[in-house]
Amino acid sequence: MSCFIIPVLCAATFSSCIREAGTISIADIPDTSAVNLHYYSNRKPLTASVLIKLPVGSIVPDNWLKECLVRQSNGLNGNLGKISAWLQKNDNAWLSKEGKGIWGWEEVPYWLRGYANTGYILNRADMIEEAKIWIGGVINSQRADGNFGPLSFSQKDSTEDFWPNMIMMNCLESYYEYTGDKRVLDLMTRYFTYQMSIPENKFISKSRYWQWVRGGDNLYSVLWLYNITGDKWLLELAEKIHRCTAPWSKRGNSLEDIRNWKEIREGMEWPDWYGDLIDWHNVNVAQGFREPAQYYQISHNKADLQAAYDNFSIIREHFGQVPGGMYGADENARPGYDDPRQGIETCGMVEQMNSNEQLLRITGDIRWADHTEEVAFNSYPVALMPDLRSLRYITSPNMVLNDNKNHRPGIQNEGPFLMMNPFSSRCCQHNHSQGWPYLVENLWMATPDNGLAAVIYAASTVSAKVGKGEKMSIKCTSNYPFEDKLTFSITTAKKVKCPLYFRIPAWCNEATLAINGKIGTVRPLAGKYVCITRTWKEGDTIILTLPMELKVRTWTKNHNSVSVEYGPLTFSLKIGEEYVRKESDRTAVGDSKWQKDADSKQWPSYEIHPTTNWNYGLVLDQHTPANSFSMETRGWPADNFPFVSHAAPIVLKAKAKKINAWEIDTYWLAGELKDSPVASKEPTEIVELIPMGAARLRISAFPVIGEGKEAKDWEY
Repeated sequence: MSCFIIPVLCAATFSSCIREAGTISIADIPDTSAVNLHYYSNRKPLTASVLIKLPVGSIVPDNWLKECLVRQSNGLNGNLGKISAWLQKNDNAWLSKEGKGIWGWEEVPYWLRGYANTGYILNRADMIEEAKIWIGGVINSQRADGNFGPLSFSQKDSTEDFWPNMIMMNCLESYYEYTGDKRVLDLMTRYFTYQMSIPENKFISKSRYWQWVRGGDNLYSVLWLYNITGDKWLLELAEKIHRCTAPWSKRGNSLEDIRNWKEIREGMEWPDWYGDLIDWHNVNVAQGFREPAQYYQISHNKADLQAAYDNFSIIREHFGQVPGGMYGADENARPGYDDPRQGIETCGMVEQMNSNEQLLRITGDIRWADHTEEVAFNSYPVALMPDLRSLRYITSPNMVLNDNKNHRPGIQNEGPFLMMNPFSSRCCQHNHSQGWPYLVENLWMATPDNGLAAVIYAASTVSAKVGKGEKMSIKCTSNYPFEDKLTFSITTAKKVKCPLYFRIPAWCNEATLAINGKIGTVRPLAGKYVCITRTWKEGDTIILTLPMELKVRTWTKNHNSVSVEYGPLTFSLKIGEEYVRKESDRTAVGDSKWQKDADSKQWPSYEIHPTTNWNYGLVLDQHTPANSFSMETRGWPADNFPFVSHAAPIVLKAKAKKINAWEIDTYWLAGELKDSPVASKEPTEIVELIPMGAARLRISAFPVIGEGKEAKDWEY
């Protein structure tokens, strides 16, 4: 098993980790020997914070990322409170002092953390006021014993369901960041006191599945509060949560230990490696894999941190040999089903991004930023319709037809889970919207040495306290990731000395950095930070150039298929898309519910059918595969939305041949890949490849056309 090894990052020996060149240095991580004066970071005895989250609202997006939030605010997320039955205020347990009501589980906090944070970032008064109604109701729902929100106890063993409150605490944390309302701290202190009083055999019980595998979310909030209040007993609660949560560090789990829905391909036996994770549900893995790293902040045991890295590697070793950064679990990963046609829930994508962002703050490790961009730029955008008014439950790297058919067992889920529907399914319907606002909130972070770090790149403006408390704003102007140049312009009322860190992605070997037009004397290194420490003044400008190279990646464990990469972007075959409107009330899955006065005709669903051939293998230059492509740069879209096939700013031209045996199969999915190289007697054609994040139908893992005895005909 190939493992994702953590780097050796030592704050105490920071000076040995950098190479000085005047005011410019190279660093593995920011200097952790200091403590930030302006923003809450880890208190002792926790491990020192490497990067520190800025309060929501500190970063304002621009360009395509702002457009995504605007579309979200006007789309499904911004209107879900008017149409989803789970969000109606009447008889909602989240607004009940007694915690009782027909409606009231994960849906409200899932929706609210995306909705409220989008409102905060865009400064949308209507959204902020609506969020306050829910936040106020939640605060008022706290009872004398400290518990709050919906009450739900198991009839089997009387254990309480803590899961929905774990998500709601994220909403409360963001609200506190935005408003400073100390009622949040009081509520959380009293609630965690209540959790301390629960006997351990009744706390985060294994019998309540979701809370058991996702207990890391509860742990996150306890440490968040500890860093503000310093109450030592919260560390005891953190230890208790870790003991009661699913053992994400454990290997060799039995089938009985693993509680997710299980299935294996006919004719196979359960492989030994299946015991290497405690759970294989796609969202649980994306969300729960980080829990050992969260606990590492308490334990200081590098084995805990390594366990999170290993969890990340294990799921990808067996189900993630595909482009786009995710893995083919559909809902639950099944041994024998690892083709690029297997997909991931939209929930899985946004939870992966959230986990990466948390791990980036804990470790400073640039690979978590690189991976966040990989998912955000390539997989997440096409999980939704361009207007962000509907979404699909499952999205795959190789996806050539979206319809309302049942694709099981080709796809694990039984039902119409591939089409774009605003009402399917209730988890992704409500949870999808955290992706973009959380990305905005993590573009920039504070550093322990009272500076700032640009860790994920997109056009934006950050405003924060640096140095001895001076206010600085930095505007990033760029079409990144569709261009390689990023310009950072500084605004400050007076001169201020502080460090600024800039991430150099691991894929970039020729980065350059210029300060006020002068190229720095220190060469930026891939996978490191460039740290500039100097006295900054109004009008200072930094230009960071991240040259991108075309690369062909071979997925040896997936039939030697290949993907085409350009910096953080992966490319897919451009397939003609025909959108076929369907009535949502006739095509939604069974657990979808909407309010009685919601007009479903205003919220249609869509199938997407291919109008062009898709069954191509690439004809590659055997010696230098990257030379097989020509690149065409097209104009930037006037609406700042590059995530549609007709507006792709970059297009590749490639030689390809059709593989006639490769067809849509009996499950209405692209036939599974077979070994490359592939024989084809079809003529060579020129096809177009577009960024994966613009292709709602796509082939992203390509067969390779071959010649001679090694090339085989595919037979199904």
